[in-house]
Amino acid sequence: MEKAIIGKKLGMTQIFDEKGNAVPVTVVEAGPCPIVSFKTMETDGYEAVQLGFGEMKVKHVSKPLQGHFKKGEVAPKRKLKEFKLPQADLKIGGLIKADAFAVGDKVDVCGTSKGKGTAGAIKRWNFSRLKESHGTGPVARHAGSMGACSTPSRVYKGKKLPGHMGHVRVTVQNLTVVKVDAKSNLLAIKGAIPGPKGGIVLVTGAVKA
Repeated sequence: MEKAIIGKKLGMTQIFDEKGNAVPVTVVEAGPCPIVSFKTMETDGYEAVQLGFGEMKVKHVSKPLQGHFKKGEVAPKRKLKEFKLPQADLKIGGLIKADAFAVGDKVDVCGTSKGKGTAGAIKRWNFSRLKESHGTGPVARHAGSMGACSTPSRVYKGKKLPGHMGHVRVTVQNLTVVKVDAKSNLLAIKGAIPGPKGGIVLVTGAVKA
């Protein structure tokens, strides 16, 4: 992970490559992300770079965080995130922009998926429907048998059941950066990424490239 930035998902569109093929892309507003602080082995027991993203009014920031931003001489930011980046060429208060990435780079994108609320077993786990004839009754979309009645007389842990669907942390790996607009701080990344429009995403160099 030699590259990293915090961004906001703007939505999907398509662009055309030099051969005229339509490429589906997700547009991400990537940065600019100021460097708020460094984590070091001496003081924290690990090394990391803390980046900020998104404007925030001072009146909405707690006093401890106000002091944290003031120490780094950085305006208050809505999102703070740590990344394992080399600190040699970085300084507190410096900016990481979209041009940290180049066309063709392989990236991992992490975000929070869309929440679907409480969902049944068919929507949540792709269960098949029960038959809708011969006395099955009004349970065609139910999960079916929960197991034997006498042994083990309980439902096994891990049984797929209806419940809360979505709104979880998801990482999509090995996506390709198709276009970089350094002037507008935009990245066009091939394919879909997690989350709704306006959702915060973390774009990092691919770990399995």
